[in-house]
Amino acid sequence: MLYSRRDFSKLAGLSAAASLLPGNRATAQSPGPQSARDGRIGYCVVGLGRISVDHFMPGLLQSQHGKVSALVSGTPDKAHKLAQQYGVPAEAVYTYEQYDRIRDNAAIDAVYIGLPNSMHAEYTIRAARAGKHVLCEKPMATSVADARAMIAACATAKRKLMIAYRCQLEPVNLKAIELIRSGAIGQVQAIQSANGFNIQPGEWRLNRKLAGGGPLMDVGIYSLNACRYLTGEEPQVLSAYASVIDHDGRFNEVEENVGWTMKFPSGITATCSTSYGANMDGAYKVFGSKGMLELSPAFAYQGIHMKAQVAKADGSKGHDEIDLPEAIHDPQQFTMQADYFADCITHDKPVKMSGEEGLRDMELMMQIYRSAGLPTA
Repeated sequence: MLYSRRDFSKLAGLSAAASLLPGNRATAQSPGPQSARDGRIGYCVVGLGRISVDHFMPGLLQSQHGKVSALVSGTPDKAHKLAQQYGVPAEAVYTYEQYDRIRDNAAIDAVYIGLPNSMHAEYTIRAARAGKHVLCEKPMATSVADARAMIAACATAKRKLMIAYRCQLEPVNLKAIELIRSGAIGQVQAIQSANGFNIQPGEWRLNRKLAGGGPLMDVGIYSLNACRYLTGEEPQVLSAYASVIDHDGRFNEVEENVGWTMKFPSGITATCSTSYGANMDGAYKVFGSKGMLELSPAFAYQGIHMKAQVAKADGSKGHDEIDLPEAIHDPQQFTMQADYFADCITHDKPVKMSGEEGLRDMELMMQIYRSAGLPTA
């Protein structure tokens, strides 16, 4: 684990209340996008945990439209070592106490927030006030109120907010959506999805204050969001259950298991489950009147695989088989994500995975928790 629970608790306490006061707002917007100067959007990476160091930053090395231009960390030695590796100037390495100074760095166009869930809102709002666009990891926040505050702050600052739903850009997931919309598997009847893993003791994700909840907030959100983008609908009816089976001290603050069902306006039903007590394959199956498709894994960083049975193009009986063994040359999903947001910034395009998209998942997750009898933020 790269961050300890103590590190994050200390960090949150250092800047929580005062940093959001009106007096800390940026007095001027930063200059135009970095793309106008050297062809690439400059990202300030906030939080140097696994998602940032092992995935997002290496993804930027392959990017045509983005680059690492600044770092924010509570561990200066680690940050300066990474700065040398990525060609970031020493003066563009900030501590969390110095975070608001990013407003003065014209090389920063956007921030990437890879912090624990409960810190997303604060650092998004401060980035917007500093005149920077925001790419925030999911879940976007730990409460509906915080999600709305993030959207409002970015709107006021006229800065874009994107939530890191990389699967909505991933080619095999997009192929699944295409097959469903084209009617290749007929009318969708039902969806099944599961995503989980056996979490190790001591992870910050087991701290409710930092995580906002258990596996639903962490990996169950993939299944929830997938059901929404596969159907193109919003659930009308929702019912959920939660449990703790392993009483070994890991789940004193968050749930171990959550299962839920949803019914969509078309009549499609979805059954989903998530766990911190068992390894699940992060997959989904979609059952239609003329065929079916399965992505297993569906949400991984690489190796996404689809098998499908689709109606024969000539209308005859039987099925055609589709097997996509790789994510179409297994592209670097974090590169695609960074490049997509860079394009939205450079050409002032609307963001598909917007704050409103993240807000809808937050609202639904809170409904799931309430239905399961669990507390909500």
